[in-house]
Amino acid sequence: MKPENKKALTNILTYHVVAGKLDAEAVVAALDKNKGMVTLEALNGQKLTVKQKDGKIWLKDQNGNYSEIIMTDVMGSNGVIHVINSVVMPK
Repeated sequence: MKPENKKALTNILTYHVVAGKLDAEAVVAALDKNKGMVTLEALNGQKLTVKQKDGKIWLKDQNGNYSEIIMTDVMGSNGVIHVINSVVMPK
């Protein structure tokens, strides 16, 4: 939370946000259309890969690490939240 870390924290936080209202139904439809894999651009401009495997949906970050989506469609006033089980990290 130190001022000198503000840029890094902003980069991490905006890596967890994608523009638009992508509910679970839209994500699954995109995965079905694209053979189980979709690449999304986060607000920080970096890519996140969404993959469907073994009946679960995963995020792959820019470093090759995976995070499982464990809860979907938490509706907020400014968008849809999907809960993941770990932090995805930008480069």
